[in-house]
Amino acid sequence: MTKTAQEEKLQIPWWNKYTLSVQEAAEYFGFSDKKIRKIVEEHENDKFILWNGTRPRIKRQLFEKFVDEKLTAI
Repeated sequence: MTKTAQEEKLQIPWWNKYTLSVQEAAEYFGFSDKKIRKIVEEHENDKFILWNGTRPRIKRQLFEKFVDEKLTAI
């Protein structure tokens, strides 16, 4: 199945996205979905979480800083 030009145009590479879903963040950072959800639960009010209703979005660059500075083991 081939994508239409419009579908390809709407696809933004993960490394260019401002926010990531839990699944995208898990793949991008190499963590499991379960681990990302646990981090979100423990840090639900931190700046790297953006809530879209009840769904968390991960602010990619802020989460990268959090991982670099705060996480020593997963």
